[in-house]
Formats: sequence, structure tokens, C-alpha cells
Amino acid sequence: MDKVRKHIIFHGMVQGVGFRYTAYYAAQRCGVTGWVRNLPDDTVEAEVEGTREDIDMMIQDIRRGRFIQIDYMDTKDIPAEGSREFRIR
Repeated sequence: MDKVRKHIIFHGMVQGVGFRYTAYYAAQRCGVTGWVRNLPDDTVEAEVEGTREDIDMMIQDIRRGRFIQIDYMDTKDIPAEGSREFRIR
């Protein structure tokens, strides 16, 4: 399957609830690479790369986080970079 890369801004209760670490471990489980970071406006920004199915599985895994509440996501497809790991910035 072809790999894709998505730029995502997560809105909702996504800071101060372990979102970045939840995303990190979800990425490890789903084989997704890229990065995640907090933004000053209380959103979380991420770029994730993998198959569409793996990325969808990662997002579903994040949604199961105990205190995390994703109200909506701004998502844009961007060119794949061939990243090899997932990092917290």
C-alpha cells in the first residue's frame, strides 16, 4: 500500500491530557511516522505518515485516550517525506 502524509490540527481537549504521549505510543503500535507538538492556541499539530488505514487506526487509538476529547480536526494531505520515526516536538 502507498504511504501518505497528513498535516493535522487537533481541536478540543487536547493539551494537558497526555495527548502527545498517547499519539507517540499509538504511532508506535500502528507503524506511523512523523511528529506531534502543542501549539500556543491550545491545539495540537501533527504530521503523520503511513498507509491511510494505519493513520486512521492511530487516530482511533488516540480518541480512546482517557481524558482526550477531539472535537474536530483540520486535515490536509501533503507530500510523503519517508520519515523513519515518530517524534514529540
